[in-house]
Amino acid sequence: MNPVRTLCLVLALQAAACLPAIAQSARSLRQEAPAAPSSPTEAPPPYEPQILRLAEIMGALSYLRDLCGDRDGSVWRGRMSALLEAEAQTETRKERLAGAYNRGFRGFETTYRTCTPNAQLVINRYLDEGGKIARDVQNRFGGG
Repeated sequence: MNPVRTLCLVLALQAAACLPAIAQSARSLRQEAPAAPSSPTEAPPPYEPQILRLAEIMGALSYLRDLCGDRDGSVWRGRMSALLEAEAQTETRKERLAGAYNRGFRGFETTYRTCTPNAQLVINRYLDEGGKIARDVQNRFGGG
C-alpha cells in the first residue's frame, strides 16, 4: 500500500472512530432539550444526511477494500456496527442507516467483480470523503 493511501486510511479510521463521541454529544443535546414524547417518527438529527452518506461510504469501502486485497472489510463492518449502536435509537433509524450501508456495498458488488484502477480510485475518494464527513460532523455537532 502506498504511503498516501495508508495516511488516508488512518485518517478515515480515526475520523470514523469519532462517531460514537458524536452520537453521545447528540444524545446529550437531546437530553438537555425539553422532553418531547419519543416516537418512531421523531425528527432525525441535523447531521442525518451526512451520517447516511457516511454509512453508504462504509458499505462501499467494506466491499471494495476486500475486493482489492486490503482485507479490512471487517473493520468497516465494525465501524458500521459502532455507528448503529451509537445512532440507531429507533428501528426506523436503524433501517435507514443499515439501508445506506447496504446500498453502498451492493452498488459496487454488482459493478465490480475484480479490482480495477477505477475501483482503487473510488476507494481513495471515499476514504477522503468519509474522513471529511466524520471530521465535519464531529467539529459541528460533537460539542467537544
